[in-house]
Amino acid sequence: MMLPMTTRSSVAITGAYVVPVAAEPVRNGTVLIEDGVITAVGHDVAIPEGTPTVDGSGKWLLPGFVEAHGHIGTHEEGEGWAGNDTNEMTDPDGSALRALDAVNIEDEGFHDALAGGVTSAVLKPGSGNPIGGQTIAIKTWGGRVIDEQVISDSVSVKSALGENPKRVYGDQQKQPSTRLGTAHVIRKAFVDARNYMARRDAAEAKGEPFERNLGKEALARVLAGELAWDQHTHRADDIATAIRLSEEFGYRLVINHGTEGHLIADVLAEKDIPVIYGPMFVSRSKVEVRRRANVNIAKMAAAGVRVAITTDHPVIPIDFLVHQASFAARDGLPRETALAAITTNPASFLGLDDRVGAIRPGLDGDVVLWSGDPFDSDQRAERVFITGTEVYRWDHEADGGRGARRVVERTDRFA
Repeated sequence: MMLPMTTRSSVAITGAYVVPVAAEPVRNGTVLIEDGVITAVGHDVAIPEGTPTVDGSGKWLLPGFVEAHGHIGTHEEGEGWAGNDTNEMTDPDGSALRALDAVNIEDEGFHDALAGGVTSAVLKPGSGNPIGGQTIAIKTWGGRVIDEQVISDSVSVKSALGENPKRVYGDQQKQPSTRLGTAHVIRKAFVDARNYMARRDAAEAKGEPFERNLGKEALARVLAGELAWDQHTHRADDIATAIRLSEEFGYRLVINHGTEGHLIADVLAEKDIPVIYGPMFVSRSKVEVRRRANVNIAKMAAAGVRVAITTDHPVIPIDFLVHQASFAARDGLPRETALAAITTNPASFLGLDDRVGAIRPGLDGDVVLWSGDPFDSDQRAERVFITGTEVYRWDHEADGGRGARRVVERTDRFA
């Protein structure tokens, strides 16, 4: 894979109400970014001579938000079947597939992400297969090609339980057409991967050639703890199956959606299994989401479950990520937890917290200057910086004073 080439710049943002998330807010604070990395946060920050400065007076400065479960670039805006590459529904075991190979960098959804202050996203295959494929964590802007926006290609493998895979393959008159069939596909894949690892290791010990299998290599990384297991699941009984399988094979489980997670929140908390909850602004479109409610995430957090929030873009537009968090706070999720659910928590769950999710020295300079409190729907992201480079600005004077968003296009940045 090519090395990241997102432009790395230096900038000092001064006089803002700085909300680091991982630390207490700083009034009239300064954040210094040097060569794309945050180097200082506080009141008395020495700004090196020649460093460009941005006056943040009267504004709020937050870390770029992290979308923990989306399909931006893989399920494109307004492209119908031609731009929908989230599911390869021809084999229940898609462990060899990679979301990275389906991302269209020109998707308009990337512009929407910036408008909503989202600077990082974990892109995942869909939920049509029991095993959907490998995920990818990227910046939402900045590369000449998508490879140059990659934060990590060692994040997780996507899996699905419940209605989706049984519907897809039931319609094809093949396994899995039931919940027990879906669990069997996953269980068999891991047993086969264990056997594969034993043969591979024996061959390597003897110095003998060995035929590699892309899918089993990915599952071997899950078993070794290198990749998380992102489990699409809604109903409480399906969440219990996800837990059962994870304990049988010893992999790191992250629940995705978790619509009925509140019904077994004590179990999730006891086992310290995190939940990426959402999407929240949707109708109850199928049986397994009939208990969908914004308050469910608050109930899980109250029980001690670590939570994040997803739009599942394009199910909900990615720029509504912050609005979901604000509604969760309205319905009982502590404000601090709601903010962590779109910043530090998803970064932690998916192994990205050494790069993104907070404002602190050593992390990437991905910050967003808001007109005010982002949980206030009257406020907006005014300037977005990725690795210190301004990539988005709200132009207040455009369109007859109504305002318009301005994105620095790649063709301009790399000219």
